[in-house]
Amino acid sequence: MSASRRAVYGDAGWGAWRRGHVRAWADARQRLREAPLASFVTTLVLAFALLLPLLMAVGLSNALRFAGTLEAAREVSAFLKADASPKVALALAESWRLRPDVAAVQVRTPAQGLAEFKQMSDLAGALDLLDANPLPFVLVVSPRSAPADLAKALQDESEVESVQYDAAWRSRLDAWLAFGARAILVLALLLATAAVLVVGNTVRLDLSSRRDEIALLQQLGADDADIRRPLLYLGLAYGFLAGCVALLGVVAVGVALSTPLAALVDTYAGGFSLSGPSPLPVALALFSSSLLGWLGARVAAGHYLRTLRPTAL
Repeated sequence: MSASRRAVYGDAGWGAWRRGHVRAWADARQRLREAPLASFVTTLVLAFALLLPLLMAVGLSNALRFAGTLEAAREVSAFLKADASPKVALALAESWRLRPDVAAVQVRTPAQGLAEFKQMSDLAGALDLLDANPLPFVLVVSPRSAPADLAKALQDESEVESVQYDAAWRSRLDAWLAFGARAILVLALLLATAAVLVVGNTVRLDLSSRRDEIALLQQLGADDADIRRPLLYLGLAYGFLAGCVALLGVVAVGVALSTPLAALVDTYAGGFSLSGPSPLPVALALFSSSLLGWLGARVAAGHYLRTLRPTAL
């Protein structure tokens, strides 16, 4: 003997919709409490699936910031012609300081260059035997924007003999960063699929254990949405909790690696500091993990109810 759906679930409208969601959320929390160990394991598995792409994303973000620091600090050396006078070198340096894309210009005299060369070379004694200093004036230009553009402009100066700027390292770094971004995307998609399957399997097992209960609810007039709604909240809860655990894992890994990484990057770019995810990426990560949990529950519940419907009829 069956009752109408209205008699069991209340009248239609906003009130019934709100009561249905409140009841579904309470049911989802009850299911979590009924199996704490299984819920903990499921959350932990999901968290590990989310942790790796999150760590890689944070690492790539810091790598991009680090690359920007290296690029801004990269100096371009312009070697003037051998017969360039100090007056010409100072005038050229002053004109380049006025450019908006130049942060600073240093003038290295031939005497300074020879002293530096002696310190870095084993030929200091042989250099003392030279009758004259063969080194030219050098302008060391610190760019505000792309160093390659400045290098080309410096090469066009009539008093400049040659320009030293290693662009190969930048192209290799950009290629590695692009590869890292693509690898993170592929890995995130694969692990997102794994997360959906984990939640889906958990929901499928829960549905299988409640097969008689679902059949009774259908006899009482519950439709698929009424049965599926608590499971969707359950998937949302799994996803949200797993996202929180994964973010805590990111923080823990960052704390463990911050000191040696800071010492490493300080040898390349002074003043650079590692940073964790900002509030917007954190919110996006929690939203994405919750959505993955919801999607896994939606797929599993939909498939189960479609296969169960002929039996219930």
